[in-house]
Amino acid sequence: MTLTIKKYNAASDYKGLAALIELEGEAWEDYIKKRRTTYQKSLEGSITYVAYCDGVLCGYLRSINDTDMYIWIVDLLVHKKYRGNEIGKKLMERIATDFPDHKIFVLSDVDEYYKKLGYIKEGSIFTITT
Repeated sequence: MTLTIKKYNAASDYKGLAALIELEGEAWEDYIKKRRTTYQKSLEGSITYVAYCDGVLCGYLRSINDTDMYIWIVDLLVHKKYRGNEIGKKLMERIATDFPDHKIFVLSDVDEYYKKLGYIKEGSIFTITT
């Protein structure tokens, strides 16, 4: 398996990325069905990387640069078929390499994955409702 990680390019990567997200089903459907145009803009305005295995888009990471001090990873997804090959870990290593002077946080709903990688849990998040 040949793995390539590169910065996201809307023209060449969006179609494969949308297909990957769609495979995840209901939990990710906001990105593709309900807010497609908004999410496309978010991808382009974020720090986004895509992973290709043997030419197939198999994962991605989307993050936000906060005041040039912090990076917030908001999306990390690897195709089910490719999980277990450290693709998510390699995507996170890539952003850490590209932004060595930033503290990097992960917004997580899969805490066990990040604990397995040795990351330290720091606080929690809440949703504001009105």
